[in-house]
Amino acid sequence: MPNPNLEQINSPADLRALDRRQLEQITDQLRAFILESVSKTGGHLSSNLGTVELTVALHYVFNTPDDRLVWDVGHQSYPHKILTGRREAMGSLRQLGGLSGFPKRSESEFDAFGTAHSSTSISAILGMAVASRNLGRSERQHIAVIGDGAMTAGMAFEALNNAGVTPDINMLVVLNDNDMSISPPVGALNRYFARLMSGQFYATAKNMGRAVLQHVPPVLELARRVEGHAKGLVSPATLFEELGFNYVGPIDGHDLDALLPTLENLRSLGGLQFLHVVTRKGQGYKLAEADPVLYHGPGKFDPSIGVQKPATPPKQTFTQVFGQWLCDRAEQDSRLVGITPAMREGSGMVEFHRRFPRRYFDVGIAEQHAVTFAAGLACEGLKPVLAIYSTFLQRGYDQLIHDVALQNLDVTFALDRAGLVGADGATHAGNYDIAYLRCIPNMVVSTPSNENEARLLLNTCYEYNGPSSVRYPRGAGCGAEVASGFDTVELGKANVLREGRRIAILGFGTLTNAALVAGHALNATVVDMRFVKPLDADLLNELVATHDAFVTVEEGAIMGGAGSAVTEFFGSQGVSCPVLQLGLPDAFIDHGDQATLLKQQGLDAFGIENSIRARFADLLFVQDKVVSR
Repeated sequence: MPNPNLEQINSPADLRALDRRQLEQITDQLRAFILESVSKTGGHLSSNLGTVELTVALHYVFNTPDDRLVWDVGHQSYPHKILTGRREAMGSLRQLGGLSGFPKRSESEFDAFGTAHSSTSISAILGMAVASRNLGRSERQHIAVIGDGAMTAGMAFEALNNAGVTPDINMLVVLNDNDMSISPPVGALNRYFARLMSGQFYATAKNMGRAVLQHVPPVLELARRVEGHAKGLVSPATLFEELGFNYVGPIDGHDLDALLPTLENLRSLGGLQFLHVVTRKGQGYKLAEADPVLYHGPGKFDPSIGVQKPATPPKQTFTQVFGQWLCDRAEQDSRLVGITPAMREGSGMVEFHRRFPRRYFDVGIAEQHAVTFAAGLACEGLKPVLAIYSTFLQRGYDQLIHDVALQNLDVTFALDRAGLVGADGATHAGNYDIAYLRCIPNMVVSTPSNENEARLLLNTCYEYNGPSSVRYPRGAGCGAEVASGFDTVELGKANVLREGRRIAILGFGTLTNAALVAGHALNATVVDMRFVKPLDADLLNELVATHDAFVTVEEGAIMGGAGSAVTEFFGSQGVSCPVLQLGLPDAFIDHGDQATLLKQQGLDAFGIENSIRARFADLLFVQDKVVSR
């Protein structure tokens, strides 16, 4: 039997052509390739090292892509990408023009559904299963692999509940449980029970027993209870069984001798199946096993050494500014409570959790609940601060309107990852929060231009007695020194950075710094607007009287954004004034380096200047001379 080589696996069909005994070598090579690849590009590591055997087993047993396979959350799909013809492209992962870090339908026929936001897989695979049934494809299998964290979202249970009353479909839900150690029952004995419960004999016996006993209801109910208690001895089956699924597991997700026969049994059974597998984040790389959080999404590193601290401390990020402010404010105000939907590290709340554990609430991947939970806290006089990525607040939009804003409750929203987010791409970009927030009554929308302004506006919004938001981007800003203390600014008050002639540039957020560079080149007035809502009406009326044209600059969608707010204001005042709106277009922008993406959209200093010159060339002639740099 020749030794298999990962380089010869260009599709799951190649994998299925191998002998079962050769798969162990493929998993070893696959794990080594993932480590080498991610260390060169950066990306998600721990979760992908943990899904190697599961990925191989699924593609070996099921006839993908005809059988539908959905990964949730999609950052655990690197082994899947490698086995489905994208191995050689892994060097372009999360880079401009390269592979996405998540499943993407336009990238491969093997990516049945895009899953960069979590907890969508069961709903999607249920829809596919129903479609197959209605199209006469009863033989097709449908598999959703969902991480244990993604199971905390209500949407996953809504889908399970719906599936339980949907007849004549083939649907397998695989719970990838990677947040707990494998307990002693997960071994030879538990493997035996898993194979037994997934086998044809067990299913036939159970169905036959139901058929016989259905005419004797008391005995049937007794049999159900006995079965439930028996399965409960080896697995937490009750919940999923009650929802209509046949529960199997937990089994070791790194043991092909357990995975392969169990999956084969479940495939032959069809219907609604639920398989619980236990995996370990970082499996096979000791450093990642020891610290899966550090290796969740590292940048480039040397695998032989591991992730190292940079020689020179990096600039302070906006997330760190928020985290420090949150601790300072909590020390000063006992009413403050902090909330995160499973993003403690990403939102900069580690220190707050350590210092104020009874005032820290991680609600899991449950953004809708997070918003309404904050509303309930505010009803009783506490001052909740919800730290949430801009792209994830989209999930709690109805709660934001109905449960917070409509009741004018005092909730402060700290919106991280506003604007383009670089390598995570369109799925995680916070391009829409200005547009979807400013249309809500009672809501304050603020856009700090630098790190010190972020703290200033956090203080201001926290003091505001109602719903408010502070949006800030991923990473560091211009390096502004952050003052301590709790100073505020007047609500809606802008800050004039430069006084010029004829053209006024209104900056919203961190692009104000690039706008200032362009303003110097064009001798234009430059304003840090600070607030999208409320706007500084007095200043805008003053500027209209002394300027011929306006330019708005924002790292957000132009449609409905801050520039639209300015034009609406002028319209309400009966003012006819040309306004050039610069921002993000009506398109999804793919992954790549943040600075490069902004430059492509003409939102660096040079691009802003060129756009203004092109639109207002006639205004830039002063005494028959063009204003030059």
